[in-house]
Amino acid sequence: MSTTDMNSETAAQVPETGTVDFKFEVAILAVSDADRAKQFYASLGWREDADFVFTDDFRVLQFTPPGSQASIIFGTGVTAAAPGSGASRLLAVDDIEAARADLLERGVDVSEIFHGQGFSADGQGREPGPDPERRSYFSYVSFSDPDGNEWLLQEVTTRLPGRVEQRGVAKLAELLLETALNHDRFEKAAPEHNWWDWYAPYLDAREHGSTSEEATAAADRYMEEAHGVVVSR
Repeated sequence: MSTTDMNSETAAQVPETGTVDFKFEVAILAVSDADRAKQFYASLGWREDADFVFTDDFRVLQFTPPGSQASIIFGTGVTAAAPGSGASRLLAVDDIEAARADLLERGVDVSEIFHGQGFSADGQGREPGPDPERRSYFSYVSFSDPDGNEWLLQEVTTRLPGRVEQRGVAKLAELLLETALNHDRFEKAAPEHNWWDWYAPYLDAREHGSTSEEATAAADRYMEEAHGVVVSR
């Protein structure tokens, strides 16, 4: 069988790209002390989404990293897994040095920057310092929460082809309509201003996982800080 025949046969077995959205929402962490874990993830500047106490034996907390559309859940009675068990979780960052500096300022025991085989379980193949060519996907740091749940930070500056989901025209139209409707309140109450100056921070916030209310607050704050345009709340 030729290479062409093999490729054709393999391609025929690959299903078509899905048309139904399956959005990764939550990763569950095993922790031994819910309050200690809550304090740790709050100290990272992650957003607390929920802290539901259902019974003495069942409590659910949810936190979301800045800019992420996926969250973590931990608590009491949430999982039977041993605290700190499981593989490393990965966070993508634009600037590995800035991300490490932020963690250090927050008092986190974070590793030095390294490159090479970031996913190596035994640390083999890791070299000190950022990737010499500063290639996307090749530079890392790591840290762990109090239970030993490890996080890897990976510098991603340019994504591989096909890895960036293209927003459909219909969804873009929905987001623009939402932006316009939320800007309407600001426009009626604010002094004369450029509408696109308000649209930009709102759209940026929504693209990075903020709720409509959070995006509105971000846009209002930007207009006040960057352009001196203030409206009464």
